[in-house]
Amino acid sequence: MTDIKISRFDVAEYLTDETLINAYLNEALSDGAPSDFIQALNDVARAKGMNELAEKTGIRRESLYKTLQSEKPRFDTMLKIIDGMGLQVTLTPKAEPFLEA
Repeated sequence: MTDIKISRFDVAEYLTDETLINAYLNEALSDGAPSDFIQALNDVARAKGMNELAEKTGIRRESLYKTLQSEKPRFDTMLKIIDGMGLQVTLTPKAEPFLEA
């Protein structure tokens, strides 16, 4: 009988190109749960490398880990992390606008 080894799945190992990373982040953001988006940013940061992201953002590596595991990180810090990943936040109107003229 052969022993079967099971390893823990880590999505960061599969985030290998920008198209996939963008799709992953957009999907995490689309469900409206901030914790899902923060976790997705954490996964992308690990995939790209925390040390490199720390250099690009000017945020210490330990602070990046702490921020990306926080339930309510600061918005300006999140924008800095997103920018450091080479991404930007863009808002587009919904199919049904909130305010009608």
